[in-house]
Amino acid sequence: MPELPEVETVRSGLEPIITGRRIDGVTVLHPRPVRRHEAGPDAFAAALAGRTFGVPRRRGKYLWLPLDDGDAVLAHLGMSGQFRINAPADPLQKHARVLVDLDGATQVRFVDQRMFGGLSLSVGGAELPPEIAHIARDLFAPELDLDALVARVGRSRSGIKRVLLHQSIVSGIGNIYADEALWRAQVHAETPADELGSDVTRGVLLAAHAVMTSALAQGGSSFDALYVNVNGESGYFDRSLDAYGREGLPCKRCGTPIIREQFMNRSSFFCPRCQRRPRATS
Repeated sequence: MPELPEVETVRSGLEPIITGRRIDGVTVLHPRPVRRHEAGPDAFAAALAGRTFGVPRRRGKYLWLPLDDGDAVLAHLGMSGQFRINAPADPLQKHARVLVDLDGATQVRFVDQRMFGGLSLSVGGAELPPEIAHIARDLFAPELDLDALVARVGRSRSGIKRVLLHQSIVSGIGNIYADEALWRAQVHAETPADELGSDVTRGVLLAAHAVMTSALAQGGSSFDALYVNVNGESGYFDRSLDAYGREGLPCKRCGTPIIREQFMNRSSFFCPRCQRRPRATS
């Protein structure tokens, strides 16, 4: 699933193209991506026609496209959702689901192979859609109080990776960037957050910020064709990963082979020497 760098790459790609543009029409090619619009696909299309997009915004892994009247189109990319920019006459992508025609002969296409993502109309959601108000600020939010976040993380008895993935504590970090941050900070995923101390906790969060900053500079991580930016190009940060996906390869810091273990129906990748497993308590 796309994490903060991938979603931010999409948001920044959309910004210069859709900001201030009028929606001339919407065509829903498959109803599932607009399933949250209870009135149905035709009503969803009719509700958007004639409105104008503002500057796209993001919180964590969620993206929304404000409208000039105070509402917004809330977008969740799921596992394979993409926004693609085309001319209306361009051939459709195989999994195109929703077409948004803008003034000036530009078409924004929502493409989603697996259709776990979707679009919905958020009434009054231009500033922050109420549907995602429970999602915490991410590490790039100007309003983030890092000291308060360090303190909150430090009150949790859960393993630090579980805390990093908890979107109501800090948003935008998923499995990839959690593993990368913990490798950089030399902390094992199962270390209880309340045992780290404020300095180490801060170091983990700063490592997460640093690794996602690096990923943003490279367009995010693309392991397959399911994540691309609005021009159809893949990010290439996956070539720079230090832990995630490197099972059996030497740690870039000490040379010890990276280990892969099961974690919450996913996988964790770590160096057993640099990231010591916490001692079991009796």
